Amino acid sequence: MDNTILNSKIFGENLNVTPLLVFHGLFGMLDNWGSFGKDLGEYLPVHLIDLRNHGRSFHSESMTHDDLADDIARYMDHYGIQKAHVLGHSLGGKAVMQFALKYPERVEKLIVVDISPKAYPPHHQGIIKALETVDFNTVSSRGEVETVLSQYIPEKSTIQFLAKNLYWDDDKKLNWRFNLKTLSEKYNEFVSNAVKFGVFEGDSLFIAGEKSNYILPQDEYGIKQQFPKAKIVTVKKAGHWVQAENPVDFANVVKEFLELH
Repeated sequence: MDNTILNSKIFGENLNVTPLLVFHGLFGMLDNWGSFGKDLGEYLPVHLIDLRNHGRSFHSESMTHDDLADDIARYMDHYGIQKAHVLGHSLGGKAVMQFALKYPERVEKLIVVDISPKAYPPHHQGIIKALETVDFNTVSSRGEVETVLSQYIPEKSTIQFLAKNLYWDDDKKLNWRFNLKTLSEKYNEFVSNAVKFGVFEGDSLFIAGEKSNYILPQDEYGIKQQFPKAKIVTVKKAGHWVQAENPVDFANVVKEFLELH
């Protein structure tokens, strides 16, 4: 396997319709999307994909929106996919927006979850500080790692989300699957940068979490400038992790947009 091809898990592989490629957010991994992939895999091929520097995908010192867009194009070439629906959450949303602007002919429908094309002020410093505080020479269990994180991160759900990235490396030591060094050093390149200006004329859906402030009413103008056909739908009873906090309504909104019945 070419080690620049993103790692993925595929559901509904034998279905002969346009596939859906799904990309997680910062510090996430494809496993976060397992039940969604299984559900939609009944209707169309669903590729759950680890972004570079995340999950089991390759590590790199470079982490721009263009890198992420080019990774998607390479992935599609590798699997012989001409055109796909692409869905991305948060950082994954930035990746699929950049991809749609750069390779519009390869996108059937675009789905962006709880993020807009604008630049965001840095807002993960607490999490990065917590992650960097974990010393894998001294911790020997997940519980100990979670204890360290809890000194900096009050939300138990966030700690559990991050702890999913722990694994035992070849030296029998716990480690993070994501590339913390690059994600911390290049943070401003992919979070505090807007998606490059361009226009994608295809069908686009932006899904906001009702309790999240990532897509604000005033962002609609900026979204429509670059994605003129964008529909913006708010999922009730959900914050930033829309698909985890209200999975049923989230899946229904996606199915309706992709006309899966």
